[in-house]
Amino acid sequence: MAQINPYIHFNGNAEEAFTFYKSVFGGEFAMISRFKDMSSPEYPIPEKEANKIMHIALPIGNNSVLMGSDTPEFMGKHNENENRSKISISVESKEEADQLFNGLSAGGKVEMPIADSPWGSYFGMFRDKYGIEWMVDFDPQYKRHL
Repeated sequence: MAQINPYIHFNGNAEEAFTFYKSVFGGEFAMISRFKDMSSPEYPIPEKEANKIMHIALPIGNNSVLMGSDTPEFMGKHNENENRSKISISVESKEEADQLFNGLSAGGKVEMPIADSPWGSYFGMFRDKYGIEWMVDFDPQYKRHL
């Protein structure tokens, strides 16, 4: 079966953001590589970009990986207020939902406080302090099998 793992881009603060995500989700990074790791005479990396994140991966749960990178300046900047998608997290309890919602939304902007929804799940939405949009959902009727 296919697996979907979000990959998010940052304007030079991927390491800071992923350190924050690690503090909320726990675990250890599966990979961290920097642009300087790819530097060669044919493809030199400017010094101001050398320590930026080329790829970072944080396993979450049994089958998910949150991945990301910084975007090199020559490729432009991301408008952090115009994301067109959200990362949806399905959890196994209200307690886990509260822990992730409160942790990830700290310093961000809550769009929909986490609460019992009209459709029967415990749900909330927010934009974190890095501009990434998230949804947290606990549906007691949905039994997730990993």
